[in-house]
Amino acid sequence: MNRASLDKRPDEVATMFDDVAPKYDVVNDVLSMGQTRRWRRVVVEAMDATAGQRVLDLAAGTGTSSEPYADAGIDVIACDFSLGMLKVGKRRRPDIDFIAGDATNLPFADNTFDASTISFGLRNVNEPKKALAEMLRVTKPGGKLVIAEFSQPVVPLWRTMYTEYLMRALPAIAVKVSSNPDAYVYLAESIRAWPDQDHLAAWLQESGWEKVTYRNLSGGIVAVHRAHKPLESTPGGGAASIAAHTGPVARLRRNITRTPR
Repeated sequence: MNRASLDKRPDEVATMFDDVAPKYDVVNDVLSMGQTRRWRRVVVEAMDATAGQRVLDLAAGTGTSSEPYADAGIDVIACDFSLGMLKVGKRRRPDIDFIAGDATNLPFADNTFDASTISFGLRNVNEPKKALAEMLRVTKPGGKLVIAEFSQPVVPLWRTMYTEYLMRALPAIAVKVSSNPDAYVYLAESIRAWPDQDHLAAWLQESGWEKVTYRNLSGGIVAVHRAHKPLESTPGGGAASIAAHTGPVARLRRNITRTPR
């Protein structure tokens, strides 16, 4: 069985997700007690994308997060570095473009997307600030970024209970429902080590994003951050779009506002 370390070497993390790809979505539903679906709906609402827009869904995995955009007539690109996850997604939704790519070196031109999003994937990147800068680069001026990521419960008692679930109950459940339970030990450890809501908001500002806000879900277990790319035009891009690819999978703290729950 494969699991990544908290060093988050890209090859280790990609291999781990390749292993869990076939049952990834089902196991997520079980371990989150169905909350994953609700959290993803909040992301779609926050994106507020419209038909004809081009959206980058980074760390899209099997494409579950990309489906609502495709169904609404939005030109969504599902990008991930796990070929196993992308292949599962392409078999299920051949109408969605799945592209292999590294979050810290995206295979897209500057100013390609009207909006970008990443759900539960930034935590798995070994250089998250670089990924934030890359999403800024490929998003058009004025475009929106929405991030959903596990965070820190805001009520101390709830935080203690949640930590106990992460470190004790979740790995025990994973043994029964996952073909690679060690991957979910990594999941628990990576969530526990991840910075809180305000730290992520600060990272967004440091990476060049503005109008940063966040909303806590499930008492802060998850936070949804929103930000915009400044309107000033940047060199490069708008006309050049996505690098051509063939086949089903291309190989390849200031001004921070907390919105009410």
